[in-house]
Amino acid sequence: MFKNIREDDQQRENARKLLEAKIWDKYQFAHTKNKIANTDFLNCFEKSVAEKFLHEKSLRNYVFFGGNGEDSERNILLFYPEKLSLEMVEKNYSKIVSAVRVILPKELHYEHRIYLSGIMKLGVKREKIGDILVQDNGADIIVLNEMAEFLKNSLPELTRFKSAKCDRIDIHQVQLKEKEFEALSVIVSAMRLDNFVAEFARCSRSKAIEILDTQRVFVNDCLETKCSRKINMGDRITVRGKGKFIVEEITHKTRSERLVIRIKKYC
Repeated sequence: MFKNIREDDQQRENARKLLEAKIWDKYQFAHTKNKIANTDFLNCFEKSVAEKFLHEKSLRNYVFFGGNGEDSERNILLFYPEKLSLEMVEKNYSKIVSAVRVILPKELHYEHRIYLSGIMKLGVKREKIGDILVQDNGADIIVLNEMAEFLKNSLPELTRFKSAKCDRIDIHQVQLKEKEFEALSVIVSAMRLDNFVAEFARCSRSKAIEILDTQRVFVNDCLETKCSRKINMGDRITVRGKGKFIVEEITHKTRSERLVIRIKKYC
């Protein structure tokens, strides 16, 4: 068991170093060639690693963009030269990212996982795909431009999507969907992160600590491994593989002085 943990730690450390090297290369390219440079899509863990690296190196002239506003779960990191303003960079988003709009027949409705599994079957790497915004009649799949035409043409070749209509659209035409939530209540002994992780993952405190140690927990989109981290009202907690939650309010206390917390879970 300890050997596996050490191996996992080493793999994460190797992945971190590789990501930092890629980010540094993009930064160097942007500032030596005087051109915009971008990474592939980063997940929440990779974005957290990137933000720490950017801060440590005091890098500037960069922006994260995911195409889904502040709710973007996957973002590319763009570096731009001194000669460009952020406003000018924003006008270039369409040259880097677009979307494939999938419209299903009226009788069909697919969940996020169906779209993702279909994309993976096509051999498209996950880092080339951003958020998948599922609607009642289909979805907008945010994608790097280099993969957009392939995805548009190949997705209808899959059995599940053979009756679907697929079009490539500008990133600014993406249909943003208002977030939906499920109301929950949890009971914790104290406003510590490990207590919430145990409730969200439905596991013991010791297992929750393990989850934290494996870098699967984020508070307000920042990686957090400290068990005793104090949680405040309004904090967003993400447990990879379990979901994303907003801590809303202490509704009351139990007879044993435990706290009953109202939670919103992203659907």
